[in-house]
Amino acid sequence: MTAGSLLGIAGGMLAVPSGASALDVATGLAPTGAGRTVKFRDGIVAPALGQGSAQLAQGRHPQAVEEEALRTGLSLGMTLIDTAELYGDGRSEKFIGRVIAGQRDRVFLASKVWPSHVTGNGIARACEASLTRLGTDHLDLYLLHWPNGSPTFPLL
Repeated sequence: MTAGSLLGIAGGMLAVPSGASALDVATGLAPTGAGRTVKFRDGIVAPALGQGSAQLAQGRHPQAVEEEALRTGLSLGMTLIDTAELYGDGRSEKFIGRVIAGQRDRVFLASKVWPSHVTGNGIARACEASLTRLGTDHLDLYLLHWPNGSPTFPLL
C-alpha cells in the first residue's frame, strides 16, 4: 500500500470453540509453526507470526545483535515485521529498512500512524515519511496506533 491508497480494517467479535484459538477459527488452519497465515477479507494473505520492533534501534543492545535477531527471525519464517513511526522517533523504521534491504519481497511489512497525524493530509504525510525511513515504496499493512488500546477522540 502506498500513501495514496491507504487501507482501513475494522475488527469484530469472534466466537471460538473450546480448544481452538481465535487464529485457528479465523484461518481455518491447524497450527503449523512459522508457515501459518491469515487471510484478510480482501484476499491478502499475511503471516500469522511476526516480529515487533518497538524496542529496536534505541541503543539498548548493540546494533549487530539486533540485526542478527531480526535476520534470524526472517530465516525462521517470521516474515511479518511490525513497526511504527513513533518507535524510537523513526529509528526503528530506519533500522528495519537497512536490515530488509535487498529482500523486501520476502517481508510482509506493517507500520502504524500515530493518532495525532490523522487530521487533514497527516496520514499521507506520515506514511510517506515511514516509506522513506523504511527505504521502500509500499507497506503491506498500515494501521492506526492507539497508545492505550482505545480511542480518546473522534476520528470523523
